[in-house]
Amino acid sequence: TRLRRFWHPTSQQDDILSPKTVFFWAPMFKWGLVIAGLADMTRPADKLSTSQSAVLTATGLIWSRYSLVIIPKNWNLFAVNFFVGGAGGSQLFRIWKYNREQKAKEKEAQA
Repeated sequence: TRLRRFWHPTSQQDDILSPKTVFFWAPMFKWGLVIAGLADMTRPADKLSTSQSAVLTATGLIWSRYSLVIIPKNWNLFAVNFFVGGAGGSQLFRIWKYNREQKAKEKEAQA
């Protein structure tokens, strides 16, 4: 019965969970952004894009909020956007930390 409801949605609440709807596939494809963000953890911080990371963070936060405001709440959309925002935020933190270390090295070299 649960598998049938999953595959053939009958109510508005079930629409979110069914692979026959955009409510299912849009968040599923967006997990690719999370995977890309995690893959960027291996890149050196000086090669990361501040603007790209900021946009991913903002997008994640904005759409996380939206997914909780719409009715019915789309928890799959919330989860993926939360992690997109987290991935972008972690890259922004790495960039900030790298820039801070570079400034400290410059001050040390001048002194």
